[in-house]
Amino acid sequence: MDPVPSEILGIPPQRWRDLLHAAAGLRVMVVGDLMLDQFVWGQVRRISPEAPVPVVEYQRESFMPGGAANVARNLTSLAVPTELFGLVGRDDAADRLKRLLLANQVGCRGLLADAARPTSLKTRIIAHQQQIVRLDREDTTPIAGPALRRLQRALAARLPGADAVIVGDYGKGIVAQELLDGLKASCRKHGIWLSVDPKPVHKLDLTGLSLITPNRKEAFELADLPDHAPRHEPPWQDPQLLRVADLLLARLKPALLLITLGDQGMLLCRTGKPPFHIPTVAREVFDVSGAGDTVIASFTLAVAAGASPIEAAVLSNHAAGVVVGKLGTATLTPDELLASLAAAPAPSASVEVA
Repeated sequence: MDPVPSEILGIPPQRWRDLLHAAAGLRVMVVGDLMLDQFVWGQVRRISPEAPVPVVEYQRESFMPGGAANVARNLTSLAVPTELFGLVGRDDAADRLKRLLLANQVGCRGLLADAARPTSLKTRIIAHQQQIVRLDREDTTPIAGPALRRLQRALAARLPGADAVIVGDYGKGIVAQELLDGLKASCRKHGIWLSVDPKPVHKLDLTGLSLITPNRKEAFELADLPDHAPRHEPPWQDPQLLRVADLLLARLKPALLLITLGDQGMLLCRTGKPPFHIPTVAREVFDVSGAGDTVIASFTLAVAAGASPIEAAVLSNHAAGVVVGKLGTATLTPDELLASLAAAPAPSASVEVA
């Protein structure tokens, strides 16, 4: 089937404002691997005499919530009431992460302390707006036993009445199959939207979800197919990509499959409907870290607020376009998102949003 050409899609500005207003009345739950992102900022003036590496002169450091915590922060920055669930250690990193989340109005009752497991801490050293190196301190042992049951109980107590659940799997051990299966069953029972950002290295049964948001590399890994060098054709004319999309729709049966494509934008795929391509709107790209968090957060809030899949895809594409123009694991405000949507080229025609 031929794709829906996104350039002829016309959505009035008031529609975006209405969706964001409706999103502020939602209740969204986020569960997954929680991290603290540390950024060490400096400058490079010389190469070390000890080894051919740059010497970074320390200037300052900053901290941001990472992983599923960044998904939650993206939601609250768009004024969506959000509760976060996962495991942290009994350490300074957990204390700092919780303070940051509370400052961003993220509900933290679902942050469960586990003395046997340190809080994931990722330290990035940056000089002249370039990341020099990253140091990870974490335990990726799969969650099980009492820790798993505590998290399941915490989720079950808060799930009724939620409008959507987002699972952020970063391969750090929190998103166990038993945990995901329980969420799928409970969300089906209560009619709750369930989005998952998958990590193919972590083999899980992802069938029957509302939304899956792999990037191109992850989509090919999920389909167990090699990805040869991308061609120059637009994504909807890329036979490899379309084959992968068809395989994932047939095997996993998600309601929606959104494949993020970096500077090529996104491809929204639905069973029995043509693919919908949304070209990127990013004007300048400083940092893509956390862009996937922004995509799944903004797409999910849009759908939960009543947006069509195409509207949600367009909105999330603009949200990602804003955050990649910032340094670090960034978020955006409703005003920034509305400004980006307003700056989009005027449509040349209209098309029914289905």
